[in-house]
Amino acid sequence: MKKSRVLNLHVITGLIAVLSIITTLFGLFYKTDGNPYTVTNQYGDTVRMCGIGLYAHDSYFMAPIFRGTDLTILCVAVPLLLLSLVLDIKKRTLKSRLLLTSVISIFTYYSASIAFGVAYNFLHLVYIALFSLSFFGLILAITTIDSSLLVESAASASPKKGIYIFLTLTGVALIVAWLPDIISSLIRQLPLQLIEVYTTQITNVLDIGIIGPTALICLFMLKKRNGIGYILLAMLLTLCALIGIMLPIQTAFQVSAGIGLSIGVIVTKVGSFVALSLFALYFDIRFFKSIGKSGGKLNG
Repeated sequence: MKKSRVLNLHVITGLIAVLSIITTLFGLFYKTDGNPYTVTNQYGDTVRMCGIGLYAHDSYFMAPIFRGTDLTILCVAVPLLLLSLVLDIKKRTLKSRLLLTSVISIFTYYSASIAFGVAYNFLHLVYIALFSLSFFGLILAITTIDSSLLVESAASASPKKGIYIFLTLTGVALIVAWLPDIISSLIRQLPLQLIEVYTTQITNVLDIGIIGPTALICLFMLKKRNGIGYILLAMLLTLCALIGIMLPIQTAFQVSAGIGLSIGVIVTKVGSFVALSLFALYFDIRFFKSIGKSGGKLNG
């Protein structure tokens, strides 16, 4: 039974890679005739729209962000996913399975962002399929990991104060970073400044509602030496490390599109998250090295 689950996991991972290549290539290279245009949104504000390409019906502000995400996923995340898949097929160790699981979590975050956040286009069903595969693939991957074995493997390198501090900062930062804009809009009884043509900002939902609380839950579980805490740790560290690569690329795409970003925004929003991501990468490498020293071969 477990071997069939692992085979299903590997097939799902391959499908995730294929669909991600499709979505990112179309996002980066699909061209259409047209020009940027303006519309009046549901709040009566004038919004400049992209007008061309896959993201023609997304705002001029958001379209470069989506393209920056596409480039990061295509050039960094997909190769990492394929590498982790090959390693798990060949080695089938605790370390390889945990790596595969943590990389799949990247695609769960990515697919949720585009399925809920991108304006409707002809890839909508592909977005849904990618989100479904990533979400259930992540659940399946977690069920193939023996959490008790993981606790034993990580016991010799139990999380130190640095990881506890990182998880606390990450959990608080992801929640607090977006709250001022939301609270301000509620007090002023006005829409969010960058709501534009969207019903909500998906990043706010994911960061405040899922990623931030997950970091704090992970911290609690690690202190209890709960095996799920170590799985969550690997997922969070890997995801945060990738975001450190993604944010500067998104910013570069926005600047190249002529969108003016203040130094304050770059330093407070981009710089702070990149700094957290560098710490995540450091802890991620150390964590997987510790698993590599003691993690054994899996049955499935």
